[in-house]
Amino acid sequence: MDESKYFIVKKKAVPEVLLKVVEAKRLLDSEKVFTVQDAADIVGISRSSFYKYKDDIFPFHENARGKTITFMLQVDDKPGLLSCVLNCVAKNEANILTIHQSIPVNGIASLTLSIEIPGHIVDTSVIFDDIEALEGIHYLKILARE
Repeated sequence: MDESKYFIVKKKAVPEVLLKVVEAKRLLDSEKVFTVQDAADIVGISRSSFYKYKDDIFPFHENARGKTITFMLQVDDKPGLLSCVLNCVAKNEANILTIHQSIPVNGIASLTLSIEIPGHIVDTSVIFDDIEALEGIHYLKILARE
């Protein structure tokens, strides 16, 4: 099975540790706690469990307008590569909200993009599969979804 695919799963089918990770992230985001240790203690998981799963589970929020996804890329410092990434986003009918590119170090640049995906797009993994398939993309990580 391809591990880069995404699934929608009912809450009752999700292991308790993953639900606790989501709750710990919510506590941190709402600034009710300021450290991972405090959040982990409150929800009853270890810090290592939090770090192990924090990038792999997000609450699913449906809304009429669309979904906002923020992701980070590490890419080769190659002319035209950012344009190719942006074309993948546009080809999949998503709207770019923000772009941030770091100064390249040792020929590698970091990009952070926030995109809005229209509500009629069901499978958002297609966008990320298209981007990851580009030559010069080293790493793609989803940071947040709204």
